[in-house]
Amino acid sequence: MNKIIAASCLAVAVAAFAQGFGGQQSGNDKMEYSEKFADVNYAGDGMRFHNMDIYLPKEKKDSYPVVIHTYGSAWSMNNYKGSADLNTICAALLKAGYAVVTPNHRSASDAIYPAQLHDLKAVVRFIRGNAAKYKIDTSFIAMSGFSSGGHLSSLVATTCGLKEGKSGSVTVDLVGSLGEFTKFSSCIDAASLWSPPTDIYTMNPINNFMGSGTYEGAFIGAEREGNKDKWMVASSPYYASEDDPPIILFHGTSDQIVNKEQSQELYDSLKKHNVVTELVSVSGGTHGGNEMYVDENLNKMISFFNTAREAKSQIVEPLDTAKVDTSVTDTSVTDTLDNDSMQTRLPSNWKLLAHVGLVGNKLVAFGNGGEYRCAIVSMNGSVTWRGDFRGTLDLSWLPSGTYAVVVTFPSGIQKRLKFAKK
Repeated sequence: MNKIIAASCLAVAVAAFAQGFGGQQSGNDKMEYSEKFADVNYAGDGMRFHNMDIYLPKEKKDSYPVVIHTYGSAWSMNNYKGSADLNTICAALLKAGYAVVTPNHRSASDAIYPAQLHDLKAVVRFIRGNAAKYKIDTSFIAMSGFSSGGHLSSLVATTCGLKEGKSGSVTVDLVGSLGEFTKFSSCIDAASLWSPPTDIYTMNPINNFMGSGTYEGAFIGAEREGNKDKWMVASSPYYASEDDPPIILFHGTSDQIVNKEQSQELYDSLKKHNVVTELVSVSGGTHGGNEMYVDENLNKMISFFNTAREAKSQIVEPLDTAKVDTSVTDTSVTDTLDNDSMQTRLPSNWKLLAHVGLVGNKLVAFGNGGEYRCAIVSMNGSVTWRGDFRGTLDLSWLPSGTYAVVVTFPSGIQKRLKFAKK
């Protein structure tokens, strides 16, 4: 009799979780796709929590831009990819021509933070390393996520180029070494975040009904009191910077799980650094409620991604093969600014402050200090690699061919050169 009561209580708890902390994410009858690759292991370890599903749009093409969408679970589920908003967010993305990837990740009971961030960054690298196999156009890779999945996606977006996160005496590895494609970038081009925790130190606590303490505490491995630094290094507003990708946030005014101020805090941090961002406040919206996923909001997400793709295509233009001299291996640069107002903030000799060149198979950059963002574009216009570097970047791993290398300096200046890898 006691076993029956215990089983009934567990069923009620799981149902409450699905309706609350995890939101309305189940069902896939609205998904339309031409091909599905199920249970692809992105870490090469055969573990279920490192499996993902890849969906290709119904309209068949040679390649597709891709969005990686991560489920919400208060960081407590490791096999929930089959309930990752398939009928809403994922269905809309597929209909709009985006390939969709839904990954599992380790739960808080499997490993504490930053393991989950390492998982999602390994997904991004795997997608780049297997682009041809899964028909992915790597010139646009975006993240999306609901609730805790939105939190992890926000960290992927704001920590590009950072190897470590530091707060006080606490230092965490933000990249990890998971998977076989560690030479590839884990940077992304845009993100959509749905009802996300962002600064978990300031959010209202979520009590863990399956154990003591809070879900955040289980995720971090320490409760809030006396552990601010450990919580700060897991909070995306802490990492916001001028080179973050465009980010759109959706949050309900009646969210009963994650207070709306969480999205507002990240939005304000991004605006402070002049990042392209938008906050959609959904009147009466609850955590994972149907009112969040009306067509108006789904269309806003699609439009935001489409605009981000268009903006990126204007910055990193495909090479015209008729104009490429494959014998050229040294600098051929074009100086551009992100906007006219940038000119007034730079000294009169600004062109002298940014230099790039090639020494053998190494890219060398200096000027302005700090980290430089780099995009390497192949002859067909696809982005082979994108990430940050300091001083020098080894290009010896590139396959033979001719590439356009675009380096963006902290000031906004861009330098371009042609690189022939023999």
